[in-house]
Amino acid sequence: MTILAPFGRLATAMVTPFKKDLSIDWDGVATLAHHLVATGHDAIVVNGTTGEAPTTSDDEKDQIIKVVLDAVGKKAQVVAGAGNNETTHSVEQALRAQKAGAHGLLVVAPYYNKPPQAGIEAHFRAIADATDLPVMMYDIPGRTGMQIESDTIVRLAEHPRIAALKDAKGDVAATSWVIKRSGIPVYSGDDILNLPLLSVGAVGFVSVCGHTVGPYLREMLDAWFSGNAEHALEMHQKALPVFTGTFRTQGAILTKAALNLMGLPGGYTRLPLVDATPEQIAQLRKDLIAGGVTLA
Repeated sequence: MTILAPFGRLATAMVTPFKKDLSIDWDGVATLAHHLVATGHDAIVVNGTTGEAPTTSDDEKDQIIKVVLDAVGKKAQVVAGAGNNETTHSVEQALRAQKAGAHGLLVVAPYYNKPPQAGIEAHFRAIADATDLPVMMYDIPGRTGMQIESDTIVRLAEHPRIAALKDAKGDVAATSWVIKRSGIPVYSGDDILNLPLLSVGAVGFVSVCGHTVGPYLREMLDAWFSGNAEHALEMHQKALPVFTGTFRTQGAILTKAALNLMGLPGGYTRLPLVDATPEQIAQLRKDLIAGGVTLA
């Protein structure tokens, strides 16, 4: 089975850098987009969880899309988060993202409400029907409280604009069956499972650690798809300290701290997230060094 990668192989869910006064650092947004493209990315996902989308306004989301497009839109796809737990607002966000120029949409399963599978399916169909953009569904039950069940994914994969699945379910067996049954392009949404998901048919990654070890991930993907599984494993193992270290607390917190350590504009977090403590930063420094990341 040959499955195409509609959003390229390597994407990262980009942080939104905030200044100390918690306004958006617009120069920092562009700088980070350039950094990701320079380290091998095919696509950049904005306005997602790692981008602290729950804390940014709709107008800010539109402007983030535009700034990233202006910076790298000719070199990489720009995929915009457009899902929340209210379908009408999600549709509105999708339409606004299309108007702002996004190349695609990332839509998370509706969270907190705990809808039945019929509601989850209707939610995705409503958003996919609303625009001309390709949609990547996002299954992360640890955050949403509800998984997108395999039968639901298989049905939704038949929709002409539902183009891919970001998988952060942590159930490689279930994902194996989804790929076999539907052929939907799957992107790993959990960095430490990137290589295992490739082994069952995933086409690429939507990473968080791409901020720090993007070249490793590019090399892993290139090795895997050229048939060199041994080198792909080598790159996986090289990045393990960073995969683990980035998620010792919430991923956006430590990713921003890591970028700051690298001399890049990670910036600050908006509540309810809080900035990394000195102790967390000290441990993170050790993790990054162990993973071979060059610090400022």
